[in-house]
Order: sequence, then structure tokens, then C-alpha cells
Amino acid sequence: MAVTGPDFIALQVRDLEKAAAFYENTVGLTRAPFSPPHAVVFDTQPTFAVRDPEPGLDLESGPLGLGVALWLHDPEAVALHSAVAGAGATILREPFEGPFGMTFVFQDLDGYSVTVHDRATRN
Repeated sequence: MAVTGPDFIALQVRDLEKAAAFYENTVGLTRAPFSPPHAVVFDTQPTFAVRDPEPGLDLESGPLGLGVALWLHDPEAVALHSAVAGAGATILREPFEGPFGMTFVFQDLDGYSVTVHDRATRN
């Protein structure tokens, strides 16, 4: 067997319901029909979720979101930028034309930098 690439991505968050509501109501993701008790799973490919921290992990002990690069595809990236900015999220980089189309970067409630682009990377 060979590893084929990311299959499931989960961000550990401080407040599960607030993070889930942000990704559902502001970003526009749809919750999957089933989630385990410690997480909210969204209906995406690959699977994306927000979850409670692993035991022993103190998210308050250091910089939030450091070292994670999460990219989301949205063919309407500019419209999503307006929605995210309107919801009060910190915009780290305003929309710009990049190698993956119109792209912008915002910071979510737990400090993760999320890049959104409008050009699909897969056929």
C-alpha cells in the first residue's frame, strides 16, 4: 500500500461549537451526517473537521494556529472574502491574483491561517 495524500484534516480548536458555527455559517461548509462527540465533521473532500484538542494539549499555551497551512477551494472566493470580512474575521491578505486564481487569506477564531482560492487544482 502507498500513501495517497491527505484524507482527513482536522483543526484542534478552543471552542468546538463556535468554530463549527464559523465554518458552517460564515465559510459555508455543510456538516456531514455524522460526527463523533469530540468533533464536527464537514461534508468535504478530503474530509475536514474541527475537534476538541487532544488530551494534554493546551491551546492557550502558545501562538495559535502556528505552522498549519490550510487551503480551501471556492469558485466564488471573492464573495467568500466579503462574507468572512463582514463576519469580523481578520483578513491577513486581501484578494490577489495568484497561481491558483483569485486568492485571499483570513485568520479563523483559533488563529489558523486559511487561504481560499478560486481555481481548482484537480480535474
